[in-house]
Amino acid sequence: MSAPAFSRRWQAAIGAVALSVTLLASVYAVAQVPQAPKAALPDAKRAEPAPPPRSADGRYGIQVMAATVNVHADPASGSTVLAQLQQGARLEADQRRGNWYRIHLADGRSGWIDYAVGRTNPNFSVDSNPGVARGLPGSESGAPSAATEAQTEAAPVPSPEALPDDRILLQRPMGRPLEAIIPAIDPSQVPPPSPLLPRDTVPVPDRWRVIDQLGIVNQHVLDPYNPNTLKGDRPVFGEDWFFNLGVISDTLFEARKLPTPIGAQSSQDAQANDQFGRGRQSTFAQNLIVSLSLLKGDTTFKPPEIEFRFVPVLNYNVSRVEEVRALKIDPRSGTRRSDNFAAIQEAFVDYEYNIASEHFDFDDIRVGIQPFISDFRGFLFQDQPIGVRFFGTRDSNRWQYNLAYFRRLEKDTNSGLNDIGKALRKDDVFVANVFRQDFYVPGFTLQGTVIHNRNRETASAFLDNNGFQIRPAIFGDARPHKYEVTYLGASGDGHVGRWNTTASLYYAIGKDDRNPFSQQPADISAFYGVGEVSRDFDWFRVRGTALFATGDKNPYDGKENGFDAILENPQIAGADTSFWIRQAVPLIGGGGVALSGRNGVLASLRSSKDQGQSNFTNPGVALIGIGADFDVSPRWRVIGNLNQLWFANTTVLSVLRNQGSIDRNLGTDVSVAVQYRPLFTQNIVLNASAAALVAGKGLRQLYDTDSGKTQYSILFNVLLTY
Repeated sequence: MSAPAFSRRWQAAIGAVALSVTLLASVYAVAQVPQAPKAALPDAKRAEPAPPPRSADGRYGIQVMAATVNVHADPASGSTVLAQLQQGARLEADQRRGNWYRIHLADGRSGWIDYAVGRTNPNFSVDSNPGVARGLPGSESGAPSAATEAQTEAAPVPSPEALPDDRILLQRPMGRPLEAIIPAIDPSQVPPPSPLLPRDTVPVPDRWRVIDQLGIVNQHVLDPYNPNTLKGDRPVFGEDWFFNLGVISDTLFEARKLPTPIGAQSSQDAQANDQFGRGRQSTFAQNLIVSLSLLKGDTTFKPPEIEFRFVPVLNYNVSRVEEVRALKIDPRSGTRRSDNFAAIQEAFVDYEYNIASEHFDFDDIRVGIQPFISDFRGFLFQDQPIGVRFFGTRDSNRWQYNLAYFRRLEKDTNSGLNDIGKALRKDDVFVANVFRQDFYVPGFTLQGTVIHNRNRETASAFLDNNGFQIRPAIFGDARPHKYEVTYLGASGDGHVGRWNTTASLYYAIGKDDRNPFSQQPADISAFYGVGEVSRDFDWFRVRGTALFATGDKNPYDGKENGFDAILENPQIAGADTSFWIRQAVPLIGGGGVALSGRNGVLASLRSSKDQGQSNFTNPGVALIGIGADFDVSPRWRVIGNLNQLWFANTTVLSVLRNQGSIDRNLGTDVSVAVQYRPLFTQNIVLNASAAALVAGKGLRQLYDTDSGKTQYSILFNVLLTY
């Protein structure tokens, strides 16, 4: 190695050592310089923020910061909560008690809210100088005043070390803590009202057709269960004119055995030489009933203002018997009869001429051919006559009344329907009755009735469609007569506790200008009483029935004491399932009359219940019965009845038959019926019944051995309703 190279290496090493020594000396010198003492920091106590300062004038601006704040009735946490303030609500407090502030709600009540001290984000903010915060006169809205700026400048800036590590303090530049400012409200800055623009709606003709627009129900003209124009569920024109269509198909087949009279010249049986023939009979009847109603009014809430109704009926019937001359007077007509008939059962106008109260009590007038029933069960008068009727209600329907005049229409012989092709009968009915709902006990209705029947049918002879004489009846001297009779009645229907009751009492008083036996005028005085009591036990009902109609004890004494109705259709003691009530049992050998009329309970000895005159010279009847209805299921019902029957007085029968004393025991009526409703409603109803009359001693005395035996009837009925 050369001398110059060696010299350079040592020079570099010596320079590095010198530099290191110099740096170490500098560091040591700095360490020996005395440091200025640090300013003593205050003990940073982690205290909670203090509550807002007090206001000089007692007013505070409040703005809710939390989601909800409870408003208490008193400045105590346990007091009643009056309301809740929602986040963002702004209002003013006029009093402070500790941390509680009194505010005023929109409904006028005062309440207290609690300022939760200690939270970084309080439940509401408080402005102790709301006048400044809202903006003072002469300054811009919300601009702070000079005093406020001075306060801001003077406010000390908290040292960062004084704050807890987990807290954040919102503050303005230069240190003043931020508080919510409630801006002044300038009415001129309220948004203008929205423009009147067309609504987004779909117009419909009326409120009833909203369901069509929504498509909720698929309607069909044959569906009576859902809204249907043909069933009065929506107007057909205008806003309150409705149309209601009803259609009923009534199909009946009936087989029976009855005492049947014959004459030697008319029997087809070569061995028959008696007045009693073979008694088996059958009838088929089909009725098609169409009800057409046009009415005006909001009938869901009140009675219709006006109604037009028209009800035509088409009938077809076929009857078969075993003896000729039983169906028609001419024996050549044979043992089969078929007939058809078209009738008008209702055709009237109903007008509501007065609304009597805000409860829709009303007064109506109805003119035309109309249905009428004089009591609850059809004991005295049930018909479709022509006439005028005033009726209405009072005291929220607690009182009801009827005032009416009717003239009876002639009936078709084989169908029993109105025959408007013939002259009106000279048979007038005047009616006045009144009903009281909830009489004595809730649920029981009492009725008082006065009915006057004036009959002036004095034609020499009136024959029915089959050629038999109906008026005057072939009874006694068979001479024409007229009569006037007034019925005074009281009826009740309803329930007393769990007992269902129905009852009627009638007294008939009047004058008959010619008694068929004495051929002299006679006074009418007769009584009729009927009642039924029943009680329900879960799925079955038991009932008891009693009935009594006085009979005439002496047809020659100038008095007629046998009770007879105008046109009865009693719904009691089994009604049309009972043999005695359903069938017309002829009085053979006693004239052209029947012991009882079809669909009637009175032993009135009339030539025809539908076309004949009332007869007050009759034996009367008494009945005691029991029965029960069993609702086996919602579809099936079984009905049973057992009735014992007596004549009230048999003197008239003895006179007519020229026969000695006849026993009062008429017989025992036994019936059973089954009803089936496949749809659980009345739209399809199938009925079947069987009934028998076990002849008592009196009935056996009136008929021969064979005819006096048990008589029976079997009935099948199908009702279809739309």
